[in-house]
This record gives sequence, structure tokens and C-alpha cells, in this order.
Amino acid sequence: MKRRRDLLLPLLWATALAGAALRAEAVLPDAWAQDQDFTLGTNGLVKISLPLTTLNAARPALEDLRLYDEAGREQPYLIEVPVPAAKRVANAKSFQISLNASTTLITLGTGLSQPIAGVTLETPAQKFIKAVRVEGSANDLDWQLLAQGQPIFREPYGASHTFIALPAGPYAWLRVTVDDQRSPPIPFTGATIHAAAGAAAPVDWVPATVVERDENPGCTRLALNLGAANLNVAEVHLQTTQPLFMRQAALAMPQINGDSLTEQTIAQGALFRVAVAGQSPAEKLSVALEKVIPAREMYVFITNGDSPPLPITSVRLACRPVYLVFLAPHAGIFHLLTGNPKCAAPVYDLAALNLNVPAIAVAPVTVGPPVDNAAYHAPEVLPGLAPAGAALDVAAWGCRQPVKISRPGVQQIEFDPAVLAHARPDFADVRLMHGSNQVPYILQRTSISRRLDPVLAIAPAPKNPKMSRWTITFPRAGLPVTRLACKVRTPLFERTMWLEEEFTDERGDQQLLQVGGGAGWRQTPNQPVADFALSLATRMKSATLILETDNGDNPPIDLGGVTAFYPVTRLLCKANPQEVLYLYYGQPRAGAPSYDLSLVANQLLAAEKQPATLMGEESLKPAAWAGNAVPGKGGMIFWGVLFVVMVVLLVIIARLLPKPPPV
Repeated sequence: MKRRRDLLLPLLWATALAGAALRAEAVLPDAWAQDQDFTLGTNGLVKISLPLTTLNAARPALEDLRLYDEAGREQPYLIEVPVPAAKRVANAKSFQISLNASTTLITLGTGLSQPIAGVTLETPAQKFIKAVRVEGSANDLDWQLLAQGQPIFREPYGASHTFIALPAGPYAWLRVTVDDQRSPPIPFTGATIHAAAGAAAPVDWVPATVVERDENPGCTRLALNLGAANLNVAEVHLQTTQPLFMRQAALAMPQINGDSLTEQTIAQGALFRVAVAGQSPAEKLSVALEKVIPAREMYVFITNGDSPPLPITSVRLACRPVYLVFLAPHAGIFHLLTGNPKCAAPVYDLAALNLNVPAIAVAPVTVGPPVDNAAYHAPEVLPGLAPAGAALDVAAWGCRQPVKISRPGVQQIEFDPAVLAHARPDFADVRLMHGSNQVPYILQRTSISRRLDPVLAIAPAPKNPKMSRWTITFPRAGLPVTRLACKVRTPLFERTMWLEEEFTDERGDQQLLQVGGGAGWRQTPNQPVADFALSLATRMKSATLILETDNGDNPPIDLGGVTAFYPVTRLLCKANPQEVLYLYYGQPRAGAPSYDLSLVANQLLAAEKQPATLMGEESLKPAAWAGNAVPGKGGMIFWGVLFVVMVVLLVIIARLLPKPPPV
């Protein structure tokens, strides 16, 4: 009997657990794609921190977040996101300045009765670095040291830091001493006082992955994978091993504008690690943000000027936690549901209770990973997006390239030089085709510059022996080159450089067009050898540029090479490896497409992007897509038509002339 009871007890437990599991699956609503469960050991008012997986699965404003107990009853909740208290900023009430032998002394009346956390000095000076000492006083008589050796600086390429952080305190007066021992004094025109905020809002540190690093001329671009979408980022912290540096940094996020994707700047700030002579080193490695990022990606731009790029070893995000507060009617299992793209945001009466949410302690609850809701169909990336759009006859298109797709989902296709050369400058003729149907896409215009190494050769200038002339030959005609960087081996010279392009117009005539230049280039032995940059104002028509300069009575300069740069443009779409896709372009009369991808823009930005590859250009109808006239052909047609018109006019004129009288 006892043995039967021992066998029956596990069977009953298994039956009960199976019944509970079936009951949980049955009671959850079927319009939500994903489910995360957690267990409470008690009832009452509960506050939990939502994990990143929940934020990533939900819509940006958590409109689709729902909470259910195991019996299928929806539970009302509140969402709390801690934010820092607003800081009061005011101009100094009084501002007095005096110059001494080796210092500039600034005395400020703050005009604020609340605690003060910092001061920003205002100056029109464009290049300086100074160490400052700050003292505080309540009566303008008794002073206490607040900061010593803090750096302030400004660089011509944008890096600027004139804010001095102070320990919070009620200072009616501030005295700022600027050290002028190692550089001339600079003018100061005013000051801004920053009041201290209340208690600091909490943050969670989240690592970000640098998935792409591009060294553009004078600027480093980092593409970050945040690990999840919809993060409320308070600041971005970059770690570097560079011992001393000053840089201006900017943060950007992808932004949908119609049917194109651009990079929108959302924050700026200075990064530095500075050791002013005789003072302790100071550093600032974070850029403040305080913004929800709806995508999984973010961009960091670091302006290097003429300095080498910074070695970035890691990037971290300070994210504001998101708390969910609800009144648990009982202990047990609860479910967080996400993944409903169409539901409206819930409206609960819990908000009317005026709960002191910040005072509620966060419960040590572990929320499970997202799993597919058994009552819902298996989710896919962008389920609301049709795989193909309207039919299109591509007989008039001149070029195409097959697209290789490795993994399903949102694809990222970078245009290669062939597309850039043969497509329209605005890419209005680009079509992605699956059979005879268009595949909707979004055009992504990036801030990345790709490098080209054209062939540099000395060209004769027989008409002017004092002229130096070089040809710069590219692999294709019509490339959208925006910048040239020239290297030189001559240590001493001063020249004015001109950049021209010789091409054949549509009538077959040779044309010479200035595309950049008229800029001075100066090099002396006591300065580092730097590249000389020239910007191109227009898109190239041919494959060759001409660089020239007048040497006067000086020997020719020795160029060591030329590097070219063009902007990167990409295409984002949804596709699977089973689909045979072709990218068509080269139709100068095509109108720009208009797709409905903006309706699912947030899902597109939040999705993980897979790199797809273009597999080589196929020419279909060269005469239809050639953006540049074939040399001589346009002229032959023009003169042939002109000859026919002249013959017709001569015949008409001959008929209109009066006949001579008969002899």
C-alpha cells in the first residue's frame, strides 16, 4: 500500500503541473506574440524592474505591454521611469574681472539660494587651455577651496569645455582664478551658474558592441549595437587608453524621413583627458543624452582634426531603469505579454491612487526570457510587411546585380561603385526586384566615407613649362567622389592647386570644367607633413580629373599619391535566402518609388540587420542607361540632325524665293 502511495504521489504532482501549464496556455490572450513569466512569493504592492528583453520585445512606449496572472486575469499596473530632477541654470548676478601678473581673477555673485553644483565661463577665445581654481563663500569674506587645477579649453575644430563641476553647496559668491603663467590671458564675458539637482536618478550600466568603425577624414564613426531597442539612455561612456587628448563627440540615431533613413544628431559634448602642467590629470569620457533610442543601433562621431584616431576599448551605456508597479492579488506565477503591433495603450485606474512609487522597494524578481505565446503564430521580422510590392516592367533599365542573402530578416545592402556610377545621383531609379515584383525598401544615407585609390600620373603641360600637371584616373566614370587627399614628398613649398575635369558632352564636344581648387597649400620643414584636401562641388562626369599648379620660378613639387573618398549609401529591406533578388538601376527617366515602409519604421529600426552582398554588374541596355555620352556618338547624332534640318530649310527657302523672269 505504501509503495502504491509512493508511486501515486509523483503522478499526481505531474498531473497537477501539466494541468497548470495547460491552463496557463489556455487563458493567455492570443493577440500577443511573446510571453515572459515570473514568480511572486507574496501578495501586495509590488515593484519590479523590467529587463532589457522586455523593452526590446515591446513597442517603444510600452503600449502593448500587458500583465496577467495564471488564471488569465489582466492586472492593472503603473510604469515609472526615474528621471533626473531639472537643474536650474541662471546667469551670474554679478561679474567682476581683474588681471594680475600671472592670473585672471573672476568674482561672481551667484544670485541663487539653493545649492550650486557648477559654473560655466563664457569667452569668445577660440583656442586655449587653462587651469582654474574655484573658491566659494557665503559672505564674500571667508573663502573655501572647491576645485583646484580643473581644465578649461577650446580647440578650433570644435572641442570645448568651459564648465567647472563643484561640490554642491550654498555659495552666494564664487571666486575663479585662471592660471595665465604658460599662455596669454583670454577675455571672459560672463558666467552661468548651475544649481544642484536633488537625489541622483538611478542608472543601469549596459555594455554596447562596436559593430562598425569607419575612419572618415578627420572623424571617427562608431556604429553601436545596443543589444536591445527602446533603451532610455542617460549617457554614453567611452573608454580609451590614450593618455592625453581633447575631442568633440556627437551622438546620432537612425531617423526615418519618408522612404529614406538618415542619421540624426541627438547630443554633443567634449571628451578629454588633460593634464595641465603642474596640476593633477582630469578627464571626461561621457556624453550626456537622456533620450529613448527606438532602434538597436546608435552612432558616435569623434572629431579628430589633425590628431590620430582614439583607440576605443569599450563603450557602456548608462540606462534609466523602467519599473512596473502593480497590486498582486496573490502569490504565484504572472505573465508579461508583448508583441502586439495594433493594440492601443491601456488605461488603468491605478494611476489615480497617487502612490508614492519612488518609495516602493524594488522586488528581487527574475523575469524569464521571452518565449513564443503558444496561442500565437510564430513571430517573424516585420510580419506586417508584404514580401513583394507592385509589378514593374524593367525592360528600360540598363543594369542589374544579383543580391546574395545569407540569413532571413532585415537586409542591409551597400551600393558598390558600379551602382554609384550608373544610377541616378538621387537613386530614384533604383529598384529591388523579386521576379516581376518590386521589393519595398528604405534608402539609408550614411555619414561613412569609403576610400578609393585612383591612379596618379604626371601629365605634360607643353604650353606652360612652369606648370605642373597630373591626371587622376578612377576605375569608373561618374563616381560621386566628394573629397581628394593629396600626399607630398617636397618639404618646402607654397602653391595654389586647381582641380579640373575634361569630358565629352552630349554633342561630342570636349569640355573643361573646374570642379575644385583655387586653394593654397603650404608646407615647411618644421611642421608635420599633412595631406592636402580638395572638395568636389559636382559629381564626376568622366573617369579622369586633372590637378595642376603654377610653380613660378620654383622647382616642381613631388606628389606621393592621391586618395579619394565617396559617401556610402545603403538599402534596407526584408528578404529571405530562398528569394532570388536583383538590384536594378540605370534608368534616367524613372520616377522615385513610394513605398509604405514608414508604417513599420519602428519595427525596421529595432530589427537586427543582416549584411547582403551585390554579386557583380550585368549590363542590359548600355545605350539606355549610360549617364555620360559615348565620345563622338552624341556629336555625330547632333551634326547629322542639324544637317538634315539645314537641308530642309534650304529647300523651303528655295521654294519661297520668287522665280527669275523668263528671258
